[in-house]
Amino acid sequence: MHRRDLLRSSAGAAVGIGAAGVGLAGAGPAEADTPGPARRRHEPLRVHTVLYDGVEEQDFAGPVEVFGIVGDRGPVEQTFVTADGPRTVVTAAGMEIVCRARWSPSSADLIVVPGGGYGPGSGLQKEIDRGRLPKALAQARRPGLLLAAVCSGTMLLSAAGITRGRPCTTHHIAKDDLRAQGGQVVGGRVVDDGDLVTCGGVTSGIDLGLWLVERFYGHETAVFAEEVLEYERRGTVWRSRRTP
Repeated sequence: MHRRDLLRSSAGAAVGIGAAGVGLAGAGPAEADTPGPARRRHEPLRVHTVLYDGVEEQDFAGPVEVFGIVGDRGPVEQTFVTADGPRTVVTAAGMEIVCRARWSPSSADLIVVPGGGYGPGSGLQKEIDRGRLPKALAQARRPGLLLAAVCSGTMLLSAAGITRGRPCTTHHIAKDDLRAQGGQVVGGRVVDDGDLVTCGGVTSGIDLGLWLVERFYGHETAVFAEEVLEYERRGTVWRSRRTP
């Protein structure tokens, strides 16, 4: 059975329905457990996931899968984008993904930046050297926009100057470089500094997605997503005073 069908058919059994609980799939999120900007409005949470040649599949698939589950009740609108506009991206494993949407950070509530390996010859390093994506990310910043990065994707935000002086994290092999570039590297599988949320390596992207679901839609919805995924969150979420 497709996981989204499972979510619809088992919503009542998987999550207790109560005054402060979550209703059947397709219903809006409960208002009682965790406040967040997306919870106080009826329009979808608009998530733009940035792709580029050499991007690592697991880095973007984790958050995409989490938000895809929650989108049945959220709602959530997910879009693949590139800094170059509509084009086909070739991932690290050679998969071709067509990105049809234009680069439009003004129409996003959340931008997710996945990693693409690390070091000379990696997709990530090529994007840093090319400069277009770091520049686009730097220019995208505005009040109300949340930037998130998975694994070495944090180094693209670092190249954009976004992590300088901010609590953040990345894959363990890049932490020294992140620190040298001005990032305030702290412990935690997920690091939430308000409008900047980063996480450690690879599978940490699932934890980042689940944490953001908790921020926007509450504890019950995040637990429900865990149950559908058959995944138990790992590690600690480090939160700053900027976190809602």
